[in-house]
Amino acid sequence: MSVLDQIKQYTTIVADSGDFETIAQYKPQDATTNPSLILAASQKSQYAPLIDAAIEYGKSKGGSKEEQAEWAMDRLLVNFGKEILKIVPGRVSTEVDARLSFDKDATIDKALRLIKMYEDDGIKRDRILIKIASTWEGIHAASVLEKQHGIHCNLTLLFGFPQAVACAEAGVTLISPFVGRIMDWYKKSTGKSSYEPAEDPGVLSVTKIYNYYKQYGYNTIVMGASFRNTGEIEELAGCDFLTISPALLGELNQDTKKISQKLSPEKAKTQTISKVSFFNNEKAFRWEMNEDAMATEKLSEGIRNFAKDGIKLETMLKEKL
Repeated sequence: MSVLDQIKQYTTIVADSGDFETIAQYKPQDATTNPSLILAASQKSQYAPLIDAAIEYGKSKGGSKEEQAEWAMDRLLVNFGKEILKIVPGRVSTEVDARLSFDKDATIDKALRLIKMYEDDGIKRDRILIKIASTWEGIHAASVLEKQHGIHCNLTLLFGFPQAVACAEAGVTLISPFVGRIMDWYKKSTGKSSYEPAEDPGVLSVTKIYNYYKQYGYNTIVMGASFRNTGEIEELAGCDFLTISPALLGELNQDTKKISQKLSPEKAKTQTISKVSFFNNEKAFRWEMNEDAMATEKLSEGIRNFAKDGIKLETMLKEKL
């Protein structure tokens, strides 16, 4: 049995890709996308029809070129999502524009627009996760979407424990703590060239979040993301979900060594973790994030990079318009 098949016994596997041809190969339950992944996939000639359809849709909406490009961008995200849903039996994550990360109301409006586009095409909202950056505003937007609109959310760019706690208190469906990017920061800040998987700062962060959620009975799904190597993934076997790139899925599929389950609700409940609260305390949330240089820097960097790739996509669409 491959390592991938062994992990599937404990954990739901999600493909982290916008390239649905490679997604189909590994039979994941769900798939996640982001502007960077869609930008990379859109460079491939076989996806040109999805781009052409998005351009025509944008034109049909009228208005300024900027407005048409925004509609075309949303249509492109939905087009990719629809194709992915033909392959995976579960859900696809579709990301809200990163430039809205500090605007609660605009995030809600964009999420409602994306969901309507899916529903107009016959895709029910329970198959979509709206992906939102784990800022204070993003977490509160997700709470409104979940509780008032029945829209499931995936809170991404999650690096700090206060973000995870606030998301659980908000009742969001799923969080995506970024394992590899946490390790990147620690390697750069300490000068250490590598970490053993069991000592990897990203692995330790996700383990703490998972144990806290299980200890206090939160239903929010923990989905480890942004892996740099298979050791990180193996060390989180048993986590609710893991979203993995096609390259690492391939490595796990080729490896046949025996691995063990590392995380479980039973193990989590033996841990001693103090209960804290952040969702209704903005000052405490912002202070604790400020105290965590890694979380603050990686959140800001992640938003900037997703926004940059979103702008590249939008620029490409404007040129075609």
